[in-house]
Amino acid sequence: MRSIGEMARDGGLSVSALRFYDRAGVLVPAWVDPVSGYRWYQPEQVEEARLLARLRRAGMPLADIRLVLAGWSGSDGDLVRGLLQAHLRRLERGLSDARGEFSTLRALLDHRENPMTSLRTATARLSLSAPALAAALDAVRFAATTDTELPTLGGVLFDVEGEELRLVATDRYRMAVARARTTGHVGSRTQAVVPLPLADAMRALLTGEEPVQLTVDGDRVTLEAGDRQAAGQSLGHEFPDYRRLTGLPAGRRAHVDTAAFRQALETGPVRAGETREQDHTTHDVSVLGVTESGTVVVCADGDDDQGNVAVTRDFLLHALAAGAREELVLELGAPTAPLAVRRPDDEGTFSILMPVRLEN
Repeated sequence: MRSIGEMARDGGLSVSALRFYDRAGVLVPAWVDPVSGYRWYQPEQVEEARLLARLRRAGMPLADIRLVLAGWSGSDGDLVRGLLQAHLRRLERGLSDARGEFSTLRALLDHRENPMTSLRTATARLSLSAPALAAALDAVRFAATTDTELPTLGGVLFDVEGEELRLVATDRYRMAVARARTTGHVGSRTQAVVPLPLADAMRALLTGEEPVQLTVDGDRVTLEAGDRQAAGQSLGHEFPDYRRLTGLPAGRRAHVDTAAFRQALETGPVRAGETREQDHTTHDVSVLGVTESGTVVVCADGDDDQGNVAVTRDFLLHALAAGAREELVLELGAPTAPLAVRRPDDEGTFSILMPVRLEN
């Protein structure tokens, strides 16, 4: 007999997934301890678990998976072959429909006006505090993507409007926003996407207390700190409308001691999460809940409360470090809504993390 942990390891499914498939009647353990409720599996069920994992990765509905598992060990494979072929046809139809929709969307993009063009060709020159700009860069740099297939996101957005500079970075799974006050800016709103090497070179200049000068002239961005300078071309891409992405519905807010919460994350229970296309690795997931007293806790593996929110643990640790405060505010909405990490003294500097969909 295999324990549920051994079954998860050998079968390629997470413990929480095995619990879910048990409740769904798809892969039922051979024996359940009547006292502890612990699940035990026969050795031959490992093959079923591996088959189930493959079918789920292929997106097969649970109703069909039940039939595949029921017919897998039989001598007549016609039912299984028919179910596999039917699912493959569904996938092919779905891909064909998606290609048609994407073709229409590309045509619409080709013909629609680009309202951001003027923002990327405008000129701005402004002065701002070196420590303030350094802090803003530190608050967002962790969220920028290194995915070469998404060059649009391979930089930090510098968005100048009025007397405020906003910096924004995202890799799809997380987004960070920071702001710094400026002086001397006259003119309309101006934007530039600064590539990461240039953003890092700018950060290296910000070692003093004196004001620095930032100039955006079309597609060229220059930062001057005394007699030192970092300059280069901005990315020739339009950054997504971050304001639309950060307009989250209000959630449950809870203050956390950053050091203590970090330790709880690092030592607390984790679950296996989704494999990210970005780096083709599976990241550990922490499941968060809020107690009646308003305390954020890292939930144990068996805690499946409907209000819990699952996030990539490493991403949350990065966001806590970038928050750079002894106390931070976590804002948890629905399990499908992003988690926000905010500074209690600055509503304009925050990060959001996309939730992770668990197996169950």
